[in-house]
Amino acid sequence: MPKKLKRYYGRGDLHFITFSCYRRLSLLKTVRARNIFVHALGKIRERYKFLLVGYVVMPDHVHLLISEPPKVTPSVVLKALKQRVSRDLRKNKRRTSSSQLPLPFMSAGTGPLRFWQPRFYDFNVYSKHKKREKLEYMHGNPVSRGLVKNPGAWMWSSFLFYGEGKAGLVPIDPVD
Repeated sequence: MPKKLKRYYGRGDLHFITFSCYRRLSLLKTVRARNIFVHALGKIRERYKFLLVGYVVMPDHVHLLISEPPKVTPSVVLKALKQRVSRDLRKNKRRTSSSQLPLPFMSAGTGPLRFWQPRFYDFNVYSKHKKREKLEYMHGNPVSRGLVKNPGAWMWSSFLFYGEGKAGLVPIDPVD
């Protein structure tokens, strides 16, 4: 990520946000990890009252298309989301049997290692055309990565809402 990223808040734009797992490791490669992520996303959405317009959870990164929350910035939302996902994955790991392999970000006896890259990419979405472009890019990501043959087969995204009119794992807020 570039060191001098500028964030533009307070304009009423949507924000296309991309953030990655530490060193682009596939730390969200399991169904369990992705389910924990979407559950945390739903909770953080309720807490901070932002609109979730689109999302996709990939094995090594996440894309979100969100509005600005009324009382905080998207940076605060991302910090809270990353912390909650890391904490929930560690907490759930402690409940599993010791015969299971540790998560890659857990080290034997030395405590947790990093789960997320520290920064994120934020693009202000200022038009309907850009919103559509970002949603299509997001929803096509699992197909272009060879995870599924069509976007509807990847349940950790907002495609089911837009492509098939079905509720997905996290409620979507369509905006014009």
